[in-house]
Amino acid sequence: MLFGNKKQMVLSDALAQQRRTGGYWSIVKTQFGKNRVALWSLRFLYIFLFVALFGQFIANDKPLYAKLNGEHLFPAFKELGVDLGLTKWSADLVHADWKKMGYQSVIRAPIPYSNTKSDLKNIYKGPFDQQRVSSNRYRHWLGTDALGRDVLAGMIHGTRIAMSVGFVVMSIAAFIGFFFGAVAGYFGDDRLRLSRGTIIMNVLGFLFAIYYAFVVRSYAIRHAESLWLELAKSVLLFLVVLLLFNLLSLFLNRISWLGQKLPVAADVIIMRVIELMTAIPGLFFLLAAIPLFREPSVFNVMVLLGLISWPAIARFVRGELIRVRNMNYIEAAQAMGFSEWRVVLKHALPNALTPVLITIAFGIAGAILAESALSFLGIGVDPGDTTWGQLLAKGRNKYSAWWLTVFPGLAIFFTVTIFNLIGEGLTDALDPKQGGQ
Repeated sequence: MLFGNKKQMVLSDALAQQRRTGGYWSIVKTQFGKNRVALWSLRFLYIFLFVALFGQFIANDKPLYAKLNGEHLFPAFKELGVDLGLTKWSADLVHADWKKMGYQSVIRAPIPYSNTKSDLKNIYKGPFDQQRVSSNRYRHWLGTDALGRDVLAGMIHGTRIAMSVGFVVMSIAAFIGFFFGAVAGYFGDDRLRLSRGTIIMNVLGFLFAIYYAFVVRSYAIRHAESLWLELAKSVLLFLVVLLLFNLLSLFLNRISWLGQKLPVAADVIIMRVIELMTAIPGLFFLLAAIPLFREPSVFNVMVLLGLISWPAIARFVRGELIRVRNMNYIEAAQAMGFSEWRVVLKHALPNALTPVLITIAFGIAGAILAESALSFLGIGVDPGDTTWGQLLAKGRNKYSAWWLTVFPGLAIFFTVTIFNLIGEGLTDALDPKQGGQ
């Protein structure tokens, strides 16, 4: 009895300490703040995110506000709606020269150039060269390329693409990695039990779904105007076939022998899939998959990078789920009769996020570096788009145009370094040994 009271006192002290400190994540925030390098990296990341989100209003040849013929216009905001497909330009503004229009009043972006706007009077002009501009307001502060396009505007547009690539890629990878890692780690090789009928019908359904969704439709996929639309149709057909076979298994399970449940070695199967994925070099996979798309696009690159980046997350989630699945709070949730998936999603998985956050931070840096490398090689990215890798590649055409190499290279270097330093800061902050320091 004395031992029980002492245990309760220790638990009460721990809860009181947690309330005083604001909880676990408050401790993590405090520990992260002690790492000055990581903290400043996070602040620089905020700047990059701000530029990515509001880049269209920072660098644009269209005014932010203009009064034209007594009408109040917001061309930069209108352009955002056009890009999103929400509206269209009127016929008289489709090919308008926004620089030479007779405004009654106008407010322009801080950088009066877009990433696609050419200034043919200033081709291959460096930051310190004499430029043919009406005033310093229209100076190209980081120089121009072979078509007279402003490098600073291109850098800002490239920031949006880099941030989008990093976060979208790791979102896709995290979604897939969480699912497979949770199944492998929590259920292992003996907790997931399925009936013989369900196993047989899922194996047959998988084979039939692959055949009808992808083999039969291979011609339509290869010659599609929109590859993603055809792939979406194939995935939907794949899921429908699997669903039909699973519904059929409900009737087969009524037979005693087919209804008998057997353990499924989920951990072994998923780990073999992960080993297969890691055995294939990512660059080779991208080089083989990108030619399947009729038109190059950054979106295609993001999806493909996400599809090959999930094994690392799955491994960490699996390891954490193996650690927590036998803890007291998991056993208590199971004893209360909660379903296995509810236990996984609401109790086990939230307590396995710690190493995954670190993996995602490093993964974003890797995704940005991979996209920059593909852009530099001219693979998978629309030539009309502007990325840091494309700007870097333009420097090969004229070695004296040093600004085309230095500025994009520094942007890639600093961004990747920032995410790596944030990852190292999270590693230290999430280390329980640091908590008492």
